[in-house]
Amino acid sequence: MYKLLMRALFVIEGLLLLGSLANAQSFVLDLPRPSQHAVVTQRIGITDVTINYHRPMVNKRKVWGGLVPYGQVWRAGANENTTIKFTDPVTVEGKPLPKGTYGLHMIPGESEWTIIFSNNSTSWGSFTYDQAEDALRVTVKPQTAEFREALAYDFDDVTPNSSVVTLRWEKVALPFKVGVNTHEVVEQNLHQQLRGLAQYSWEGWDDAANYLLQEKIALEDALKYSDKSILNEARYDNFMTKSQVLDALGRKDEATTARNKALTMANAIQLHSYARQLQNEGKQAEAFAIFRDNAKKNPDQWIVHVGLSRMYSAQGDFTNAVKEMNVAVAGAPDGQKQPLQAFARRLEAKEDINK
Repeated sequence: MYKLLMRALFVIEGLLLLGSLANAQSFVLDLPRPSQHAVVTQRIGITDVTINYHRPMVNKRKVWGGLVPYGQVWRAGANENTTIKFTDPVTVEGKPLPKGTYGLHMIPGESEWTIIFSNNSTSWGSFTYDQAEDALRVTVKPQTAEFREALAYDFDDVTPNSSVVTLRWEKVALPFKVGVNTHEVVEQNLHQQLRGLAQYSWEGWDDAANYLLQEKIALEDALKYSDKSILNEARYDNFMTKSQVLDALGRKDEATTARNKALTMANAIQLHSYARQLQNEGKQAEAFAIFRDNAKKNPDQWIVHVGLSRMYSAQGDFTNAVKEMNVAVAGAPDGQKQPLQAFARRLEAKEDINK
């Protein structure tokens, strides 16, 4: 009986020991590391590029061809895998790479480097790197740079469709270009976003239509989106968007109909803003017609008198321009009085406030 009891105790002790070893990770202390952790993210369009890495120091050592040998796979940082994540498909140095998280490795050379994007992103360093797991390899030229004590990744030359990722350490800079087909990504993303809560508001559809309009892409989709916005809630904003899309499509008569509908729904500020837009486009006669129409519809609104003042100023009638501006000053909110008073002083000096 005693022997059976002792055996049972030994078994229990062994299980407890194995359990302790299995859970040893939980007892590792969080302490400063010589190569400190860093994360850097850059958005290109709506695509996020994130590099997660550790930053070794030069520490008076020979780095290239010494600490980091030429011709050997290097972890592109320190400690665990350096990783790079793309939330959408990209190109790297012109070569396609699907969205995802990749282990980032490099093979340094004196005149040329190989950059490796590995499908394995969870290893420790490059010690178990396997070329069979490569998603992409590209070659780039290193550049001479100002000294950097700590390794860093920077995003340079950011545009709506690309950025140059640059590793900088010691006196070497290694740039590689990441490209994104932003229009394609946004178009696909809009289809997904507009299946969510945004589909129930007029703003979501109108914002989508305006993006496509401004970028001059997928105009038929922009027209569909503006119609969806109007179905949710007919407003000046979305009828004006629809008119602009129709203009861009060359459907001028339909554009005029939509624009006239928008103007019947416009408030005093919207009419004034539209008239100012026409002025800026050099369409003075059309702008004056809107200013006068606004005065008939909204005679008690201070912004109306600003519009009439601008009309008289453009016509060289400074007496009436000053008169209308003073009426605007009297009725304007406190935050608007000072700039309007400045306009009045310019008009008194017979200076056209439209210039």
